[in-house]
Amino acid sequence: MIKMSAGERVEISLKINGKVYEERTEPRKLLSDFLREECGLSGTHVGCEHGVCGACTVLVDGAAVRSCLMFAIQAEGADIQTVEGLAKDGQPHSLQKAFSECHALQCGFCTPGILMSAVDFLDSHADPTTDEIKEMLSGHLCRCTGYKGIIDAIEQAAFRRKEGENVNGSGDTI
Repeated sequence: MIKMSAGERVEISLKINGKVYEERTEPRKLLSDFLREECGLSGTHVGCEHGVCGACTVLVDGAAVRSCLMFAIQAEGADIQTVEGLAKDGQPHSLQKAFSECHALQCGFCTPGILMSAVDFLDSHADPTTDEIKEMLSGHLCRCTGYKGIIDAIEQAAFRRKEGENVNGSGDTI
């Protein structure tokens, strides 16, 4: 077991949205705080700080993770994607486009986490049912929309993906 004194910082290297970040950080700094404070990526929102609301969800090696429940040092060497990494070449991701078209956001606080979970979800659910989408969303709290627009947006993005539409303008699919 490594013993460290209070305030001691360790060097970590993370690949975030395709860019390598090498920073010194406190071992107990949460990934959500690291992203916001050390990397300047404020799209990852911090709500409950207990993993309940889903606002801090990011992709770690392709899997949706609550960044408020993970220390930054636990992500050492991982490939992380935040909401800032969804758009490519100035073109919104199909989920971002669908959220706008389906009026799936109001205050927008929950939106980044839902988008990141939906990216992971659609990777394993090519043709999701409404019930499957609702189950995925059960880990996210939205106080504004009532979820109808969010469900419609995810269904629309899934349909577009199935139809082979480019999802972010670069030819990449979700």
